[in-house]
Amino acid sequence: MRIVIQRVSRAAVSIGGVIAGEIGAGLCALVGVGHDDGEDDAARAAAKTVNLRIFEDGGGKMGLSLLEAGGEALVISQFTLYADCRKGRRPSFAGAAAPEAAKGLYESFVRYMRELGADVKTGTFGADMSVEIINDGPVTIILDTACI
Repeated sequence: MRIVIQRVSRAAVSIGGVIAGEIGAGLCALVGVGHDDGEDDAARAAAKTVNLRIFEDGGGKMGLSLLEAGGEALVISQFTLYADCRKGRRPSFAGAAAPEAAKGLYESFVRYMRELGADVKTGTFGADMSVEIINDGPVTIILDTACI
């Protein structure tokens, strides 16, 4: 799995002009699922995401996790994180999982985050969505389960 995590002051996702999910301070996670990913990747990625210390503590350092800071999470599926741009000008998405498999692992990622105590809002898997992110910091972290 590949996940782009942004610390946000607020974020929202709309589908067809209707807000499907909206959060205040917390993080937005854009989640891509690769064809080699499995349930263990979803569990590890969720645990890493909710426990990353990217929120400011009382001393002005990034010392708190999402759970410790009491923030919310907006999780959006994004297969384009598996874009391979090495050849030509049109990206290949051959590394992305098939939609059926990706949907299940995306939903597992969200479920694991919730089981760990995170307040999670989502978009709709596979929908054409508009995502509004107000990046706080800016803080942006890229996770790849091949590296954690």
